[in-house]
Amino acid sequence: MVAGSDAGHAFPALGLASKLVAAGDEVIVYTGGRWVSEESRSGASVRELPGLAALPGEDDDDAGAKLSARAARMALALAPELAESGVDLVVSDVITRAGGWAAELLGVPWIELSPHPLYEQSCGLPPIGAGMAAGTTVTTRLRDTVLRSMSARAVASGERATAVARRGIMLPPAPRPAARFVATLPGLEVHRPDWPERTHLIGPLLHEPTDAVFDRPPGDGRLVVIAPSTARSGEADLGAAALEGLSDLSVERPLRVVYSALTPPPADVRAPSSLVAGTARQDEVLADAAVAVCGAGHGMLAKALLAGVPVVTVPGGGDQWELANRVSRAGAGVIVRPATPAAIAAAVKQVLDDPSYTDNARRIGAGVAATVDPVPIVRRILTKAPLTCV
Repeated sequence: MVAGSDAGHAFPALGLASKLVAAGDEVIVYTGGRWVSEESRSGASVRELPGLAALPGEDDDDAGAKLSARAARMALALAPELAESGVDLVVSDVITRAGGWAAELLGVPWIELSPHPLYEQSCGLPPIGAGMAAGTTVTTRLRDTVLRSMSARAVASGERATAVARRGIMLPPAPRPAARFVATLPGLEVHRPDWPERTHLIGPLLHEPTDAVFDRPPGDGRLVVIAPSTARSGEADLGAAALEGLSDLSVERPLRVVYSALTPPPADVRAPSSLVAGTARQDEVLADAAVAVCGAGHGMLAKALLAGVPVVTVPGGGDQWELANRVSRAGAGVIVRPATPAAIAAAVKQVLDDPSYTDNARRIGAGVAATVDPVPIVRRILTKAPLTCV
């Protein structure tokens, strides 16, 4: 398994690793050094991914370079370690391309893992990230066509950079994974007429970085979970604004609030009196929650919906805007942008007072039954048996 250090990518890799370990495989996870301590919970050997840190002269914010030139550099550093370990298969995160490229250098099969919906552009959708539903009228279909043509130049530029970087390490221009895993709920995907072959919807891959559980806040009010985004593109003011908004709302009705984050809430922010804050298992506390306030990162959305919990989303950039709109269109959440205390309080009140949001969240969560088990697919690739598209 190969994934970068961001929690939204490292945790799904660790989640899949746990499944494979439980099935009897020996698994090595290469990721950021901060997650090496996760060996005991995942059952896998967790090692620091070589070459992950930017070198002098490399722009760590240049996503294009990370997907091309840096991927090639990292593949050259990783390949000898994979060869020494005698790996039979590599599963490589979709934005940590070095894993798949290193596998190709060694001549072993690899699987591309998308720890979220499939974000590859489709001929039947508006550009991914716009947050728009696919057009259904002549006008909106024309809109989608125009928007796709506008983004096509950037897509083509990325493909050219990929081809140049791969040729530089003696690989053919285009990556060729043996299969793709899309780790999301069917309700968070959108229909596309050109679903890629050998691409399998396997359901969310979850991993909790702790065994601790939250104490429940005192009182008998409905439980609200606040989970600020871990992504660099997330809304920075989400946590503080949510605490202040819920503090005001708790004057009108009893509320209990759990603030779940890797860092404590700001000390100078107004907060509800019935509050527990810390780092503990989110899946466990969501089982008792009535609503979650989050940044629309895929990991937290998947946990909430699997628990049948509707969401108030405060999306930042990147894919958060796309996901927030998909949840909103499905009737399982409300979007707040920008993040103000009053707007968050109003959205939480709206969700709490309308049971349809919970009904729709439960419906989406139940859709996990329609996903496929990734373990047999791994087995078929390892034994070189034919694969059929799912």
